Amino acid sequence: MNKYILYYYIVISGVTFILMGIDKLKAIKNNWRIKEKTLHLFSFAGGVFGMIFANFIFRHKIRKLEFNMTTALALILHSYLIYRMIG
Repeated sequence: MNKYILYYYIVISGVTFILMGIDKLKAIKNNWRIKEKTLHLFSFAGGVFGMIFANFIFRHKIRKLEFNMTTALALILHSYLIYRMIG
């Protein structure tokens, strides 16, 4: 895999992880939240690995079936894309 593509996945996953952390803090404080559509946009842009990691670390949005199904779809998509780039 091209090293720039790997760097992209690392950066976008890091940004997505941070967004999930911010959203969790805002949920705890009952403040304005980041829209799920925005989180999904980052997930489908390649940040799905950061989102999944954030789900486990922050235990955020783990009960929302629709959210997790959409995240799973992004995971399948990016796993396939990475598989095609490697193979």
